[in-house]
Amino acid sequence: MTAAELKATTQIEEFSIEGITEPIILNYFQALNAGDFAATAALFAEDGIMYPPFESGLVGPVAIATYLKQEAQGIKAEPQQGIIEILPNEQIQVQVAGKAFTSWCGVNVTWLFILNQQRQIVETKIKLLASPQELLAMRRD
Repeated sequence: MTAAELKATTQIEEFSIEGITEPIILNYFQALNAGDFAATAALFAEDGIMYPPFESGLVGPVAIATYLKQEAQGIKAEPQQGIIEILPNEQIQVQVAGKAFTSWCGVNVTWLFILNQQRQIVETKIKLLASPQELLAMRRD
């Protein structure tokens, strides 16, 4: 099967997150789970920052896409519920709680997004909510 045929047969999962109607957030999780890291990173502003677990901030879509291609292969995010808040500077803060799964573990996660007035992601922080034992199990050798 060619890559084009595989892509044509791959169904893009529609997301519904309780409490979240912001399309960019739904698109983030759809692109991430589809393994389309370029599309995921394109949702960020040019100076947007991603703070992945255990890492310093990555600035800009190119750095974010490169990181995701290296570190997010096979990750499945399952966002479950969220809260949207308008900040005083007219930015939007979106908090999403859910789970993330890899081939070797699953963990509770919170994602905190800040969107600008153009509905681009200017910042996201990804926090793993795991016990110390779970974090030790995830440590790289």
